[in-house]
Amino acid sequence: MHNNKYRWSKGFIFFIIFLPAVFFMGFVVMFLWNHILPDAIHANAITYWQGLGLLFLSKILFGSFNKRHWGSERRMHAMKERFANMTPEEKEKFKAEWKDRCNRWRRKDDIPTSFAE
Repeated sequence: MHNNKYRWSKGFIFFIIFLPAVFFMGFVVMFLWNHILPDAIHANAITYWQGLGLLFLSKILFGSFNKRHWGSERRMHAMKERFANMTPEEKEKFKAEWKDRCNRWRRKDDIPTSFAE
């Protein structure tokens, strides 16, 4: 019984808050495009539906509209748990390996000779 009530309220919030917000963001994309890009780069004006399409395309290409990504909290929790269960030697090895991976781009010996000066 409680689960159905929760599901109903979640659906209600979706239709009352989320959908109007998405449609409003489509208007914002259209407004910004039509007021900035035609003058800046001589782009054509777009319709509301094209603005909404750009919004969804950016969602597909660049990810979420907010800072939370699907499953990221779960992955972060699993990684913290895994790190907490490591021995001090394993932690040092892990840190050194990731430090090496993150700093690899700074080494000149990793640059191909055709690009090195």
